[in-house]
Amino acid sequence: MRAKYVMSEVFLGLWRNISMTVAMIITMAVSLSMLGAGLLLYNQVDVIEEYYQTNLEVVVYLERDIEQTVTDQIDKELKDNELVAEVQYEDKDEALERFQETFKDSPDLVKAVEAEVLPAAFRVKMNDIGDAPELIKQFEGRDGVYQVTNQREILQQVFDLLGGAQRLTLVIALVQGVAALMLVANTIQVAAYSRRREVAIMKLVGAPNWFVQAPFVLEAVFAAVIGSIFAFGTLVAAKFLVIDGQFEDLFKLMPPITMQAILVLLPILVGVSAVISAITAWITLRFNIKV
Repeated sequence: MRAKYVMSEVFLGLWRNISMTVAMIITMAVSLSMLGAGLLLYNQVDVIEEYYQTNLEVVVYLERDIEQTVTDQIDKELKDNELVAEVQYEDKDEALERFQETFKDSPDLVKAVEAEVLPAAFRVKMNDIGDAPELIKQFEGRDGVYQVTNQREILQQVFDLLGGAQRLTLVIALVQGVAALMLVANTIQVAAYSRRREVAIMKLVGAPNWFVQAPFVLEAVFAAVIGSIFAFGTLVAAKFLVIDGQFEDLFKLMPPITMQAILVLLPILVGVSAVISAITAWITLRFNIKV
């Protein structure tokens, strides 16, 4: 009987303050969407870094007129180097094929480049990509070597950009979360004030505090859970419409964001929103509302 009464009061309270309830759900949905995006991006940055750390190479570009004996000597030294895990020689024709594949969306550029203008190279996989500067120091500037590049340094700017976006998303989520909690507290105060006579009567007949406070707390929790479900729906829609849709070609350059990674966010968003909303509502009632 008590549970039935509490639940009826919850839905009645939400309906009485429908405009504030809708505002609370929308604000919670926006803040949780940003939080979910931040967590997703945070995890994806780690996935991308791990993916590229195991696939990055040091590329030793050779001079065009290099003699075969010099090429063989460099090949031997690379394969004997304790820092190196694997060495692959790429001649000019193979370099042209790689170039054509990389820039296949720019046919004019592909037509303008011939194999003779591209240098042969050794593509070196390291035991630890962190040792790349040491290998570069050993081979850079020697006879027959035109240039040595570390793909990690090239992609570091991308990692830095993703890290900045990661932090920005979490900051926006935090600001939105504070706004959502203030709206929760305000909604609870308005709800308690509108039902102050009912509260007073319940107190007079000896109702315990938890029984009086329960409908208000559950109102906040219910609105927060609805907001988290909307937030989850937004993230799912973003995956199919944006990541796998409009910007599919862009995201082909990095490991895909899996549906499993998004599904993991649902219990996190629901749990965080429910717990924080319940605590906020309880503190509001405990210290600001005389019940």
